[in-house]
Amino acid sequence: MKYLHTMVRVSDLEASLRFYRDALGLTVLRTKENEQGRFTLVYLAAPGDEDAQVELTFNWDAEVYTGGRNFGHLAYGVDNIYATCEKLQAHGVTILRPPRDGRMAFVRSPDDISVELLQKGDALPPQSPWTDMPNVGTW
Repeated sequence: MKYLHTMVRVSDLEASLRFYRDALGLTVLRTKENEQGRFTLVYLAAPGDEDAQVELTFNWDAEVYTGGRNFGHLAYGVDNIYATCEKLQAHGVTILRPPRDGRMAFVRSPDDISVELLQKGDALPPQSPWTDMPNVGTW
């Protein structure tokens, strides 16, 4: 058995690509449009780690998606938790659970999918402004 991907339904493909590709830094591996089924699939992965993929499914006919805590979250290891959070903020992403401990942060996609960011290796030394930032919303 081999892990293939996690599928997430998205309501705005361009907004989702700005989040997953531009802000989070994932690479688009392939895109598939299915006119008969009226949907687009976009597969993304962290650079250098194509074995762990996220499949964005965009249904062309409008639907309202409601998230549930039963989904949980996507998780990515990052080289520098602080730099990653700064990049996300520069793209307008709210850091819901700041990396006060130098190890873990949470953000949400435009479709309210929770994304956990974990520092690779040991936690970085706690530093400002992260140590003073409160949690915001739910993550």
